[in-house]
Amino acid sequence: VQLVESGGGLVQPGGSLRLSCAASGFTFSSYDMSWYRQAPGKERELVAAITSAGGSTNYVDSVKGRFTISRDNAKNTVNLQMNSLKPEDTAVYYCHGRRVGFLRTTTFWGQGTQVTVSS
Repeated sequence: VQLVESGGGLVQPGGSLRLSCAASGFTFSSYDMSWYRQAPGKERELVAAITSAGGSTNYVDSVKGRFTISRDNAKNTVNLQMNSLKPEDTAVYYCHGRRVGFLRTTTFWGQGTQVTVSS
């Protein structure tokens, strides 16, 4: 099982980045997918989530209207388009997959990609 994030980097305030997460080794279309982030000294927080078929999305209030999560089940990828970036968006961003089964919940994490918003 692998979740491999890409697309992080350094961007100026007001700029944009597109994060991608490539999944392999499991039935991607059966998993709800999310992006989390963790800033230095802070707890990891849920940023955006999308259901397994892509029919529903959810965002933390601080990114609503600026970030968009999407997925392509044919390509086993989930993306996070980030616009109007702010310095407080600086964090390591993690891809996360979750499937709630009858007897257990299965989760996977990527290794993270650094996003730095600074002038």
